[in-house]
Amino acid sequence: MALAAALDLLIEAGPQAVTLKAVAARIGRTHANLLHHFGSASGLQKSLAQYLTDRVCGSIAEAVLKSRTGEGSVRDIVDLTFDAFDKQGAGALSSWMLLTGNEDALDPIVDAIHALVDELGEGGHEDREMHQDTLTLVLMALGDALIGERLADSLELPRNSARDLAEIQLQQALDRWKAEHGA
Repeated sequence: MALAAALDLLIEAGPQAVTLKAVAARIGRTHANLLHHFGSASGLQKSLAQYLTDRVCGSIAEAVLKSRTGEGSVRDIVDLTFDAFDKQGAGALSSWMLLTGNEDALDPIVDAIHALVDELGEGGHEDREMHQDTLTLVLMALGDALIGERLADSLELPRNSARDLAEIQLQQALDRWKAEHGA
């Protein structure tokens, strides 16, 4: 309950609103109760990062597998990734944790992305390419969440330009994968 409430606060009001006191008030518990469970505000942030990542990574893994078989599209993967950082607050949370010196709270996000890529990979040279493609996609999604709208406006580009570029890059990666696997 606490993590669902923390995620709602993150999406509604931003990372600065995700405090032990605010989450406790939202779920009808005491500050002391949450302090006992999470240990600190940074513990809450770390748990929230894990909670958010767990929710998103499963959906992305499914979308990747569907795209490989032709059941899904590369755009589905791009949209899930970009939405995780933008609409679901992972970009704002990541930035907040870095700015407040809580960098180790990013570990669940980084570890989950690495585990997902390893799960989808097949070892060897292909994994290196998948790691590079993942890095590019995640950095594009993070950057877009933080300044994408303002930058696109400034450059007089459509708002979805970064998503479109990510889709092209990921489609090329999928085409490479299919060619190598005779799919």
